[in-house]
Amino acid sequence: MGSWDTRARLYSGVSRSLQVATDAAAMAVRPDYSSFANSQDVLVRHSHFELDVNFNTKVLEGFVHVHIEAVSDGPKELVLDTRDLTLHGVTLQSTGEKLKYKLGEKHKALGSPLHIELPSGFSTGSKLNLGIRFSCSPQSTALQYLDPEQTAGGKHPYLFTQCQAIHARSLVPCQDTPAVKSSYSAAVRVPADLTALMSAVPKDGPPSIQPDTTLDFDSSSTESEPITAPEGVPHLPPPPSGSDTKLCYFLQKVPIPSYLIALAVGELESRQLSDRSCVWSEPSVVDAAAYEFADTAKYLEAGEALAGPYVWGRYDLLLLPPSFPYGGMENPCLTFVTPTLLAGDRSLTNVVAHEIAHSWTGNLVTNASWEHFWLNEGWTMFLERKIVGKLQG
Repeated sequence: MGSWDTRARLYSGVSRSLQVATDAAAMAVRPDYSSFANSQDVLVRHSHFELDVNFNTKVLEGFVHVHIEAVSDGPKELVLDTRDLTLHGVTLQSTGEKLKYKLGEKHKALGSPLHIELPSGFSTGSKLNLGIRFSCSPQSTALQYLDPEQTAGGKHPYLFTQCQAIHARSLVPCQDTPAVKSSYSAAVRVPADLTALMSAVPKDGPPSIQPDTTLDFDSSSTESEPITAPEGVPHLPPPPSGSDTKLCYFLQKVPIPSYLIALAVGELESRQLSDRSCVWSEPSVVDAAAYEFADTAKYLEAGEALAGPYVWGRYDLLLLPPSFPYGGMENPCLTFVTPTLLAGDRSLTNVVAHEIAHSWTGNLVTNASWEHFWLNEGWTMFLERKIVGKLQG
């Protein structure tokens, strides 16, 4: 297939073409019937989340900086998907101006559209940064809170999310359709004795991102200004007096659909598997997990040999508590897996091959609507079997 450099340049061009195709899908005439979003008029390019996890109230407080771009001439509003979110206000970040908004009629499955009135003169190619303050309901379908007795360790509570297929709207206001992809960053405040992880690369401090070059191998030049996240969670209420908390920062620079946003918080430790992979789990099972998934790097390298460079930076695994109801979930940079894979003889790790395959088929090349979800899983099964065949014959 030629030299690695040649393949990387070719793949970079394909990646840029995929983003153009994603934009075209978002603006297509045929709508995604599972979303209220007016993505044919306005696209979300980047979101920065400020999140505060409170295990006592089981209410996640949030603020999202939404960087949007007009893709039609003169849109009057931005429509986002929500479900069971409490809205506290919307502002134009450049001026602090409060913007008018309203929630539409609630649909029992799809939730409520959030209509935000946009300033006049917002024309094709124009960009704005909006701020939306919100709270999640304890009944959010994206959030699963576990009491200590539901975990392997039995000492600390646990939180994990599941946004596929249309549950991201109950976590954050968003364009909750696979036709729209955007990058994201986050600052998450959690109890000091717990660890937060996301479907993104952990950072030591507030991240910055160049939104127009996220899929480029060569991102040395761009006309856009970098987006730099604020320090901490300045738009959220302070933690209760006497509570001990810490901040965790994340950056997902590759544009993803909303269903791949993921968060987990718990008593977690990690073991290194390779220079770009580790496994996370509760301390009581982390060594067993490291043994079981020791061949992760081989699966990843086989995937690259078949499908091209791995563009996500990290490939980590999170072994969930025993009550996790799924086999695996292909969250970028952080695959969620069930502890039932801990067979002790590595006989069930083909699940990891499947989730790694999603790094190309599903996460990078995505069905435009849930009507064609079979494309995600069909092509991923094909690539999984190619990966397993390459390694095992």
